[in-house]
Amino acid sequence: MKFGRNLKRGSVTNMTSWKSVDDPSKGEKRKCKAQKNFLDLPLFSLSKLLSATNNFSDENMIGQGGYGPVYKGYLEDGREVAVKRLSQCSTQGVEEFKNEVIFISKLQHRNLVKILGCCIEKQEKLLIYEYMPSNSLDMYIYDEGQSKKLDWSHKYQILNGIAGGLLYLHEDSRLCIIHRDLKAANILLDVDMNPKISDFGTARHFIEDETESNTKRVIGT
Repeated sequence: MKFGRNLKRGSVTNMTSWKSVDDPSKGEKRKCKAQKNFLDLPLFSLSKLLSATNNFSDENMIGQGGYGPVYKGYLEDGREVAVKRLSQCSTQGVEEFKNEVIFISKLQHRNLVKILGCCIEKQEKLLIYEYMPSNSLDMYIYDEGQSKKLDWSHKYQILNGIAGGLLYLHEDSRLCIIHRDLKAANILLDVDMNPKISDFGTARHFIEDETESNTKRVIGT
């Protein structure tokens, strides 16, 4: 089945759908603050994502992580996207969802995966990313057949790109971010084998002059 050709225009849904994530008992002030963080990020309707991924069919599933399954899909303009869907039994939850959206939407670098939007509707929480056709780095490290495709020039390119992304996160971005779950599975590769760091659900924001901090629980890697 081909996707994206028969989709209708209008993929952005109402900003007030974010309210379903917040606990109403925490008051309107927190809701307003949460919505403010999403002003620059499109919210997609669930119906559009169901159409784009063929109702989250198994055939469209391209990965599975701690957050939940990831599906390949096509937006109405024909763009390929990766749709990450929060699983009901996921070890991650609302805080990680908000963390990833807020952080990655504010960061722009060629070696960070680009987020295109999110969906918060009914019981669904979904993140929409640019699609990385060459999969993740772990496939090339742990698969003997795939590893042969990486010559020295590709290895250097990947290592250099990861280092560039980390340097940006630690020193050059407007937010000082510690990823805290950097591993081969979270390094995605585009069609030219350029690496992009992904999965910021457990990332940590440090203030400008902070050099160390204590974490309340074991996080990532």
